[in-house]
Amino acid sequence: MQITLRPARTQDFDYCASLYFTGMKAIIQELNLDMAAQLASFRQQWEFTQVRIINLDGSDVGWLQSNALGDAVFLAQLFVDSSFQRRGIGTQVMNRLIGEATRAGRAVTLAVVKINPALRLYERLGFHITHEDDRKFYMRRDPAANTLISD
Repeated sequence: MQITLRPARTQDFDYCASLYFTGMKAIIQELNLDMAAQLASFRQQWEFTQVRIINLDGSDVGWLQSNALGDAVFLAQLFVDSSFQRRGIGTQVMNRLIGEATRAGRAVTLAVVKINPALRLYERLGFHITHEDDRKFYMRRDPAANTLISD
């Protein structure tokens, strides 16, 4: 299984939006969020210079968006196409991001909706909750936390 990350192009927006809204549909419905507001927010926050497309054996299977903020790399989004989930792709991508951040002496931070099943992955990877609000946990993994998970 060969996973690579390529820089996104502006024309990747529709692909990323499709994966985002497919992956978040149940959460958006369960939290009773306004879909039009979610679409507007996605358009505003998606920045192709921060996005990398996840490629598996020559096919695009997901995407992540991250950027450096202070002493950390902030993971804004990570989505793997549902037909490719549960194969260790998200774990490999997270381990790669953690490795990049660690080599730069940075922590990795993220925010995850409390009902998102990805929360378990982040905990296994050594993230800890720093604070929370009514919908999200805010998590951090310091560079000294050498917990990489194998597939």
